[in-house]
Amino acid sequence: MATAAVLVCVLAAVLLGGARQWGPADQVALVVFGAGIAAFLLRYATIRAVPDDDGLTVRNLLLTRRVRWEDVEGVRFDEGAPWVVLDLHDGDELAVMAVQRADGEVARGEAGRLAALLDARGDGSRTA
Repeated sequence: MATAAVLVCVLAAVLLGGARQWGPADQVALVVFGAGIAAFLLRYATIRAVPDDDGLTVRNLLLTRRVRWEDVEGVRFDEGAPWVVLDLHDGDELAVMAVQRADGEVARGEAGRLAALLDARGDGSRTA
């Protein structure tokens, strides 16, 4: 889809280049717009949560954050919430966009797996 966005915008810029209302600045702006769409789609496609022995690396749409297991107090997947949320020791919350409610049973299973990973790293009392 990212490639298609760029190709469509480049093609439109080339074809509209001969139009009286479209100047070079308009063509460049259209190509930049297509590149922006492609960048957004590529970033969205790389949303993930990667656990390891020491913690969890969460890559959301805008930010990537690394949290240690001992900094996570609980895992919540509230009814109606769009994605899993980690409750952190400092009172902050961290959305985990990689586990989205739209994925149905798969998402509930992944939320449970994340809670089990957290339980395995502690006394089992930290999951919400």
